[in-house]
Amino acid sequence: MKSRFLLAGAAVAGMLAVSSVHAEGLPAMTVYKDPSCGCCTAWADKMRTEGFAVEVVPTDDIGSVKQQFGVPDELASCHTAVVGGYVLEGHVPSAMVAWLLDEKPMTAGLAVPGMPVGSEGMAMPGMEPDTYPVVSFGASGQSTYARYRGEERLSD
Repeated sequence: MKSRFLLAGAAVAGMLAVSSVHAEGLPAMTVYKDPSCGCCTAWADKMRTEGFAVEVVPTDDIGSVKQQFGVPDELASCHTAVVGGYVLEGHVPSAMVAWLLDEKPMTAGLAVPGMPVGSEGMAMPGMEPDTYPVVSFGASGQSTYARYRGEERLSD
């Protein structure tokens, strides 16, 4: 009986070690959002499932947060996140966040303007997903980096 407990404890410790190593490899993420926005919470939860340590900061003045982090008005969405020195505006797919942190391009960040149906955090059962751009932005301007339909990346 005692050996079963030791084996179970070792297995749990091993799983915790693996998950903490994964989490330690990713920078912390801060998400600024309106206190009543559920889709922002869903997006933050998705980032947690991807291994990010996410701090959610509710704010009644999201406009000033966007201004502080240099988000262009035309790219605005419902929440703004900061991770690894980059700004994420709106429902940026988790795969694009991983790409950004891995490739470290010379950009201020990535944005998904508006609130596209079917994007991460914007699932609407029974509704067709929108097609939308993922836009990089920064001092050198803006450019569409990728296009998505819902959570699926389309060919470039």
